[in-house]
Amino acid sequence: MKSLLLSFLILGINSSNAIESKALNSLTVRDEPKNKIKKETLVIGADSFYDVKADYTMFSGRVTDRDATASIVKISSENKNVKFFRAGDLVEFKIQNNKEGDYCQGYVRSIEPDYFVMYAKELFPCFPKEEYFRRGTALIMHSEKLAERVREASVYRASLINKKKDFMVQLNDINNGIWNFEERKVQTAADYDRQIAELEKAKIKALDDLLSRKNDEIKLQRELAFRLDNIDKELDFYRIDKNDLMFDRWHMDHDVGLPVYERPEEVRPRRASGEKVIDD
Repeated sequence: MKSLLLSFLILGINSSNAIESKALNSLTVRDEPKNKIKKETLVIGADSFYDVKADYTMFSGRVTDRDATASIVKISSENKNVKFFRAGDLVEFKIQNNKEGDYCQGYVRSIEPDYFVMYAKELFPCFPKEEYFRRGTALIMHSEKLAERVREASVYRASLINKKKDFMVQLNDINNGIWNFEERKVQTAADYDRQIAELEKAKIKALDDLLSRKNDEIKLQRELAFRLDNIDKELDFYRIDKNDLMFDRWHMDHDVGLPVYERPEEVRPRRASGEKVIDD
């Protein structure tokens, strides 16, 4: 009984380790959604806050700082999308008071929250050469690159939303597992108790079968021993002996012409004890 339970417990431990390993593998956070959507086919919904009708190429800004040559300019903007700029992006700008003027070109150098620094190649196309490029000057800006960056950010945000939904599904499954832990614990214990009871029942049946077989074998043993004794008796009775005399064979040797002694005298009977033998 103890050895059976020990074997069952060892088997249960191995099964538990396998289940635990499998559970750990299944609990690994999936970084990629199950139904991954290609970047080109992502639908930009309301959650991305992207307006297909809006013109993201145009925005305004104000000069907050500059170097002595006015070639390095720091711009502040109420447009929060300037955070998507990357170093090297092209920005065209002109003075707000001179809307009819040409655009100057600048290239983004660095990004800060609500600010970006750009290198202005020349100010002459959009700003009079004899005037001073003051801090606080309002600028009208145009950047096709910014519209492209906003579009890419919207697509990426759509993929993040899709990934978040998948993580929420995973979290929901985990929460259900945690909340139902006691129920699953009782169910698992009941399953193992049922298996132990079935094994105990099978063990008792197997032992009963062995005992019944032993009793039958004992009966068969007695029957076979009895029959073997009878056969030995019959074999002894029906044994054929060879007719080969050892003592009373004088007449046989005489008949076949073998050299023998004279016929021996007949044995004379004796009288009572103490009396002499009387010849006939």
